[in-house]
Amino acid sequence: SSPKGEARAKLGLSDQRVILFFGYVRRYKGLHALLDAMPRILQTLKVKLLVVGEFYDDEEKYRKQIADNGLQNDVIVYSEYVPNEEVRVYFSACDVVVLPYVSATQSGIVQIAYQFDKPVIATDVGGLAEVVLNEKTGFIVPPQQPDKVANAVLRFYTEQREEEFTRNVKEEKKKYSWDNLVGAIEELVG
Repeated sequence: SSPKGEARAKLGLSDQRVILFFGYVRRYKGLHALLDAMPRILQTLKVKLLVVGEFYDDEEKYRKQIADNGLQNDVIVYSEYVPNEEVRVYFSACDVVVLPYVSATQSGIVQIAYQFDKPVIATDVGGLAEVVLNEKTGFIVPPQQPDKVANAVLRFYTEQREEEFTRNVKEEKKKYSWDNLVGAIEELVG
């Protein structure tokens, strides 16, 4: 079976569409925009959202947003520290990583996604558009626009871009040395 299949089995997920939000949850990471995008996505496609990372913002607020949007069955929250060796499971389980940041300088998460050959949907903030190549290794959307995030996720699936984007990620990640990745992970868990 595939690494994706194994990872999903470990997380108790059936073989469906899975998108991943990974990293510390802080306001600027834009999880609120992704949670607002989910009802739009779900009108068209069945998709599970994994939210993985410690909350450095009021978790209750997000839980309420999940409930208000009727997403209790569609969003799975793992709100604890993720040890290095478990990072792989979450990335392996997903089809695409979504980083709906409101602002950012740069993100080590993209490099981790690439390490696991995962395409990324990210917002056009900080240097994200330099590492996530629009229409090539993923999609770049404007920040704070849930509709645009929803459209990108829907396009990813309806246009069946996973294989093409994954191939491009494998090519693109050759630019990133292992040292950079280790630095990104250390910064993430440090």
